[in-house]
Amino acid sequence: MPINPDAVGQISQPKESSWTSKDSLLYALGVGAGATDPTGFELEFTTENTRDLEQKALPTMGVVLAMGGGGGGIDIGTYNPALLVHGEQGIELHRPLPVAATISSTTKVAGIYDKGKAALVVFETTARDVADGEPLFTNTTSLFMRGEGGWGGDRGPSSQSSGPPERDPDHVVSYTTRPDQALLYRLNGDRNPLHSDPAFAADGGFDKPILHGLCTYGFTGRALLHACCSGDPDRFKSMSGRFSSPVIPGETLDIKIWLQASNTDGDNAGTTAFFQTYAGDRVVLDNGHLGFTI
Repeated sequence: MPINPDAVGQISQPKESSWTSKDSLLYALGVGAGATDPTGFELEFTTENTRDLEQKALPTMGVVLAMGGGGGGIDIGTYNPALLVHGEQGIELHRPLPVAATISSTTKVAGIYDKGKAALVVFETTARDVADGEPLFTNTTSLFMRGEGGWGGDRGPSSQSSGPPERDPDHVVSYTTRPDQALLYRLNGDRNPLHSDPAFAADGGFDKPILHGLCTYGFTGRALLHACCSGDPDRFKSMSGRFSSPVIPGETLDIKIWLQASNTDGDNAGTTAFFQTYAGDRVVLDNGHLGFTI
């Protein structure tokens, strides 16, 4: 069967998953920590046995910790995985990620929209720490499934993008990805051959395997963490963005950051930033928003 629009509102069964200190280290390396850090090796994210630093987890790791959503109970129909494109990704951190934990995740089908030549499917996944039952993070994932639209359904809300402020960015952070970046990043769990098999990538219309969108997202998150949060994951509260162009492993990413208005309301004191990530002259991650505390 094709995409099933009646799946909207379905909620999965809870699914338990765990990660260890080693998984946190692997994720950090997969999104370039150490090798592409101009100020050092980000040892608090890439090692667990330094005398003067306690290991920490990168905030964006939450997007892979609940990969695949919750357990069974959701049926969105069928689609060609070679034609699947990651549209948007957001994460809200309810508290800092531990370097090791067990979570219980449930996923809701928040929307299925008819974009004509594609179906847009939106999932919301909430992960709770099994140790105390409290929410740890919430992911919002939008997937374009090319070739699955055209059934006459709701097109969904129009995408709102105000564009960057009309001034120079407050920060520009540049990281160069490795030619084998996708082969390293895929070890975090996304084994889609679109990122490793040239023949499969060609079936999807690409000249060569492309970098995972969530790897670009992770590189961008590192730039935001250091530029806006002084490298402190406790200050990193939320991040969202829209994938607008694929990245080829080996390309350099330029993350442009504009700081926005802040508030000073006691414990809720915080600020926001708008960002865009470029590869050359192409915007590859657009309409980006970061929430962080002062």
